[in-house]
Amino acid sequence: MSYGDPNNPYGQPPQQPPAAPGYGYPQQGPPGVPPQQGYGYPQQPAYPGYPGGNVMQQSMPGLLMTARVFLFLISAVQILGAIGFLYGAAVANDVSDSADEFGFTSTSDFGDAAAGLFVVFALIAAALAALSITLGVKFSRGGQGIRITTVVYGALGGILGLIYLFVGIDSGFASAVIFPLIWVVFAVIITIAPVVPSGTAWFARPRY
Repeated sequence: MSYGDPNNPYGQPPQQPPAAPGYGYPQQGPPGVPPQQGYGYPQQPAYPGYPGGNVMQQSMPGLLMTARVFLFLISAVQILGAIGFLYGAAVANDVSDSADEFGFTSTSDFGDAAAGLFVVFALIAAALAALSITLGVKFSRGGQGIRITTVVYGALGGILGLIYLFVGIDSGFASAVIFPLIWVVFAVIITIAPVVPSGTAWFARPRY
């Protein structure tokens, strides 16, 4: 018997051909070289997210949610202010008409001027209410423009609140301090919410 005979039970077993790499599995390369991605398993792209991770945010951060609620509350106050100014304009107009009937020209002119001033204040309050509502609604899908506008809007509101707060403190009445203090707190939250990392990442997130 010969060791080369394939039928010899005492001979060496025949050499098997190397196995081909399986379908979908990475092929082995030379030592020190990482394996290549296998056919059928495409490399998954990493979605951009906030700094420090590749996870895309799916829900609005809590601080932005709070700022959004504050914007809606402020808009309600501004709407009430606009209604109050319109009522003041109507009262001033009635006073002006009554003064005309009795011949008080100076009082009539003063009433007309006051009515016009109240109307201007009412329009300003209504415009600010519309802006507050728009910013709050746009938080869900807004971009950098909404973010910057919110920061500027909150900062200006905070400055105005501080002025009224100092006036209230000088007056010595506690009731004149409470409302401006609440306004300042709201303005600070609205200002810093889009600036912190979570807020910045929310407005910079990809939209599909």
